[in-house]
Amino acid sequence: MNNLLAFLGQDPRRSLAIFLRGLGLFVFGLLCIALGYYYHHLWQLVGLVVIALASIIAIWGYVGIFANRWFTILNRTQVNQSLSAKNDKDN
Repeated sequence: MNNLLAFLGQDPRRSLAIFLRGLGLFVFGLLCIALGYYYHHLWQLVGLVVIALASIIAIWGYVGIFANRWFTILNRTQVNQSLSAKNDKDN
């Protein structure tokens, strides 16, 4: 599991960029749906497709951000435990 977290969270800036792109596409999909309300109904279908794709992209970016944070927390705990065990042996 540690290797998977390291792989998914290896570049948090890239994950944030992916998340923000998905968020921007989601807003664009909402605008298409609103446009379809006033004009042709096919704009709403385009908006739904864009929202579906944007959700997948945003989820992928968020998983990368979460994996990076979780990996950092797990490794910090392991480092702290090893340091405290070393300090106990010295005393």
